[in-house]
Amino acid sequence: MSRSQRNIDELENVSVKRLLWKYFLPSFAGVILNSLYNIVDRIFIGQGVGAIALSGISAVFPVMLIVMGFGMLIGIGSSVRISINLGKKDINRAEKVLGNSVVLIFIISVFITILGFIIKVPLLNMFGVSDETFGYANSYLNIILSGTAFGMMGFALNNVIRSEGNAKIAMYSMFISAGLNMLLDPLFIFVFDMGVKGAAWATIISQLALAIWVLNHFLSKKSVISLHFKNFKLDRKIIWYILTIGFAPFSMQIAASFVQGTFNTQLIKFGGDIAVGAMGIIISITMLILMSIIAINMASQPIIGFSHGSKNYKRVKEALVVSLWAATIISTCGFLVVELFPQTIVKLFNHESSELLEIGTTGLRIFLCAWPIVGFQIVASSYYQATGKAGTAVFLSLLRQVIVLIPILILIPNFWGLTGVWLAGPISDAVSGIVCGIFILFEFRKINSYIKYPELIKSS
Repeated sequence: MSRSQRNIDELENVSVKRLLWKYFLPSFAGVILNSLYNIVDRIFIGQGVGAIALSGISAVFPVMLIVMGFGMLIGIGSSVRISINLGKKDINRAEKVLGNSVVLIFIISVFITILGFIIKVPLLNMFGVSDETFGYANSYLNIILSGTAFGMMGFALNNVIRSEGNAKIAMYSMFISAGLNMLLDPLFIFVFDMGVKGAAWATIISQLALAIWVLNHFLSKKSVISLHFKNFKLDRKIIWYILTIGFAPFSMQIAASFVQGTFNTQLIKFGGDIAVGAMGIIISITMLILMSIIAINMASQPIIGFSHGSKNYKRVKEALVVSLWAATIISTCGFLVVELFPQTIVKLFNHESSELLEIGTTGLRIFLCAWPIVGFQIVASSYYQATGKAGTAVFLSLLRQVIVLIPILILIPNFWGLTGVWLAGPISDAVSGIVCGIFILFEFRKINSYIKYPELIKSS
C-alpha cells in the first residue's frame, strides 16, 4: 500500500480519538514552536534592548497579523479543500488546488511587500507607534516585509502538509524553523549587538528555511499529493474554491490586526507606551494558549473535512465533541496559570521596569479572566470552516474579534480608563460565547438527524 493510500485509509477507518491524538501531538509541538517566533523575539528584545524597544515591536504586531492573514487565506483555504477532495478520492483535484495555491502565494506576497513599503509609515502611526518607539518599529518592519514571501509560503504549505495526514512532517517543519530562530535571536541581538534588526533577521532567515523545507516535501515521494508544473496554471474555479474557505481565517486575522491597532491607540491614550509593551506581553501569552487550541483544530480539520466529504457524520460528530472538550480544558488551564503567576510571566520579558510589571500584571489578570469559555468558540468556528460553511465561520470569527469587541473597546475606557481597555476582551468573549453556543447546538441537531436518518443527507 502506498503512503497516500495509507493516509487515506487512516482518515477513513482509524478510531477518531486515536487519530486526533496522533495528529494533535505533532500539531501541538509545531504550533507552540511557531508561536515562539514572536515570543522569543519579545523576550530577547525586552531583556537585551529595553522596555521601549519592546513597545515598538509590539506596535508592529498588527502589521504582522495582516501578513499572516494572507498566509491563512491561501494556506487554510487550500488545506480544507484538499482534505475534502481526499475524502472524495479526487487526488487530481487536490493537486490542482496545491499548484494554484503556490502561485497565489507568490503573487500575493509580492503585492504585500510592495504595498507594505509604500504605506508602512501611516500603518505604524495608525497602529499606535509613538515618536519614541518609531525607530525601533520601523527598523524591525523593514526587514520583516522583505521576507514576506518566505513567511507566507512556509506557513501556507505547512498547513497543506498537515491536511494530507502528514502531521509529523509538519511538526518537523516547525522544529527546523522555530529552532533556527531561537538560535539566531541571541546570537544577533547579544553577540553581534544588532538590536531589533537582529531579531528581524533571525525571523526571516528561519522563515526562508521553512519555505525551502515545505516546497521540497511536495517535490518528494513523502507527500500524498505532489507539486506539478502543469497545475501552476491558475483556474478561476479553483481560486474561488480556495478563497471562499480561506476568507474566514483571513478576515479573522485582518480584524485582529485592526483591533490590535485600536487597542494600541487606546493604550497610549490611557496608559502610555509602557501599556503598549504590556499588551505585547499579554498577546504573547494569549497566542501561546491560542496556538494550543489551534493545534486541536489542526488535528481535527483533516478528520472533519475528510469525513464530511465522505458523508460519515458519526466521525464528524465524534471529532467535534472531543475537540470541544479538549479546547475547553486547555483554555481553562491557561486561565489558571495566568491568574496564579502573572508577575512571573511579566518578569520573563523584562525584569527592570517596575511600571511594566505593575501594568502588565493587572492587564494579564483582567484580559484573560473569561478564557475558560474561549476554547469552544475557536473550535466551533473552525468546524464550520472545515465543513465548507464559510459564511458562518466568518460571522463567528468576526463576532468575538470585531462586532462585539470594537464598540466596547471604544466606549468603556472613557469611563474606566486603562482598566476599561483590559475589560473589553472578557466582555466580548462572554457575549460572543453565548451566541456561538446557540449556533453549535443547532449544528449538533442537524448532525444527529443525518446520523439517525441517512436519507436526509442526499436531500440536503
